[in-house]
Amino acid sequence: MTDAAPDSPEARLAALGHALPVLGRPLFAYVPFKRVGDVAYISGQVPRHADGSLTTGKVGETIELEAARKAAELCALHILAVARAAAGSLERVEMLKVTGMVNAGPEFGRHPQVIDACSELLFAALGERGRHARSAVGMGSLPSGVPVEIEAVIRILDEGPTSGV
Repeated sequence: MTDAAPDSPEARLAALGHALPVLGRPLFAYVPFKRVGDVAYISGQVPRHADGSLTTGKVGETIELEAARKAAELCALHILAVARAAAGSLERVEMLKVTGMVNAGPEFGRHPQVIDACSELLFAALGERGRHARSAVGMGSLPSGVPVEIEAVIRILDEGPTSGV
């Protein structure tokens, strides 16, 4: 349960049965976000579970659409957690752009439906500030065999950190 204000993004997520994950340190040579003025670029997020395990698979071959959508929701939760770290509060976050990459077989063409799960969760959490421009593209592979990786660009409504580790 959350101790957030009743209509806060965290409370909206809790009402949907979600909580923001605890952020770990990046495993490779990058930072979770980079801020330039009131814009922050959030590094690609993968479907990592609380125990550290990853959802893996190739959409349309080894996992189906609904499992890929659940993976995209996990990515959205990680995006929101990084956005909160960048802005200090989700109340100060406006989504600008989301780029979703789907590890899919050559016959799979429903990439937008996979990434919709991320977009829908961002909108549910942030309301109108969650609406964003978006790309949804297919890839031949993604790191560690994950089915989806999603990055985002946000606007921060006032001051906060300039990079995160």
